[in-house]
Amino acid sequence: MNVRELKRMLKKYGIDVRELPEIRKVIMSANGYDIVVKDPQVAVLNVGQQTIIQIVCSGLERVEKEPETKAFPQVSEDDIQFIMEQTGATRDEVLKTLLEEGGDIARAIMRLQEKK
Repeated sequence: MNVRELKRMLKKYGIDVRELPEIRKVIMSANGYDIVVKDPQVAVLNVGQQTIIQIVCSGLERVEKEPETKAFPQVSEDDIQFIMEQTGATRDEVLKTLLEEGGDIARAIMRLQEKK
């Protein structure tokens, strides 16, 4: 059954159906992979206070995701040296803590001082 046939049938029961012909691609994300819907026909059904989205397609494709990597925050060499002086931590400890704290210098200093 295609979207148009469904629309006609449901209209008889008072269910509002709206087609979305402008949708060219549907991607559903999961942990570690995406599902790509091929040739989607999308309809939105309003039933009472609920919205139902129906997708009719020619097939599905599983696409593995690349593992996410954290971007290293922009921190100057002066900031790194300052943190090392304030905490007595090594350069590697400072860099690791800065990455974990998203580049927040104050939080990195506090965390490194707590370790001492």
